[in-house]
Amino acid sequence: MQRRIFMGAALGAIALGLTSRRSSAAAPFEVTRTEAEWRAMLTDAQYTVMREEGTERAGSSPLDKNYADGIYHCRGCDLPLYSSKTKFDSGTGWPSFTAPLENAIGTKEDRKFFMLRTECHCRRCGSHLGHIFDDGPAPTGKRHCLNGVSLVFKPA
Repeated sequence: MQRRIFMGAALGAIALGLTSRRSSAAAPFEVTRTEAEWRAMLTDAQYTVMREEGTERAGSSPLDKNYADGIYHCRGCDLPLYSSKTKFDSGTGWPSFTAPLENAIGTKEDRKFFMLRTECHCRRCGSHLGHIFDDGPAPTGKRHCLNGVSLVFKPA
């Protein structure tokens, strides 16, 4: 009997995680597009990350090792999101920052995979960027761990 209860709870948790994916009607954003418009402008990998809250493979983004001066913009709507001044090498294989630019991102709870994380997205178009963790360096102690496919780097 206990196994049945455990399996039911596990399946329920998995179902909750799967249904927490962003839907096109999830929130009103300044920049909106149809699914067809998003798919036309993004590669499959970009679409999976930005519109379905996927994650790119660690170490796959050239932006992880980019330390040139400039600004990282949202690939979905070109909103400036992060300055290279706040970028650091977290050793995780994803571009990491201590803080976003003012009024650039939104956040929400992410309870997928049996853990609580803080998801971050572009506040203007809702594109998924990554997650925020409390293990970053000073001055914020935060690590904004981002998917490079969600970003476009513009040199200063």
